[in-house]
Amino acid sequence: MTQWDDLGRVVIPKEIRRTLRIRDGDPLEIYTERDGEVIFKKYSPVGELSDFAAQICEALYKSGDCVAAVCDRDSVIACAGVPKKEIVDKRISGGLTDIMDSRKIYSATQKTDIPFTEGDEMLFVSVAAPIIAEGDVMGCVVFAAKQDSPEPGEVQIKLASTVASFLGKQMEN
Repeated sequence: MTQWDDLGRVVIPKEIRRTLRIRDGDPLEIYTERDGEVIFKKYSPVGELSDFAAQICEALYKSGDCVAAVCDRDSVIACAGVPKKEIVDKRISGGLTDIMDSRKIYSATQKTDIPFTEGDEMLFVSVAAPIIAEGDVMGCVVFAAKQDSPEPGEVQIKLASTVASFLGKQMEN
C-alpha cells in the first residue's frame, strides 16, 4: 500500500492523504512498534499548546461572552463555554478550513451560517482569526455562537485577532 522511493522517502497514496487531510508539507511524526509496525501521526504545533490554549479559552469566554475555542488545521484543541466532551477533538468544518486558508479575520453577518465543527448544527462561527506562524497557517482562534445570536462585536473581533497573533508568536519561539 505505501512504498519507498529511491531516495528513501515514504509515498502515501492520494486516497489516504485525502481521507486523513494530509496536505503537502504537513509535518508527520514517525513511531515504531516492537513488532515492526511503523506509525505515522500528523504533528500539530497548536496541540503542543493545548493546556495553555485551554487557559486562553477560559479567559476569552469570560471576556467575549460566547463559546471560545482554539483549533489546529484539523480539529478543536481547546474550548470554553460548552462541555469539552462535545467539541474537543472534533473535526472542524470545511467552512472554517476555508476561513483559515483565506488568512483573514472572519466576522459573521446575519446571512452567513458557517458550522463550527463537522456535522454540528448547534454552533456556528461568529469570529475566526487564523493563527499564523512563520508564514504558515497553524490553526484558528474562534468565537462560536448559536444561529440566532447577535452579530459579533468589535471586542470579540479584537480579542480573537490579538490571541491568534500571540499564539502565532508563541509557536515561532
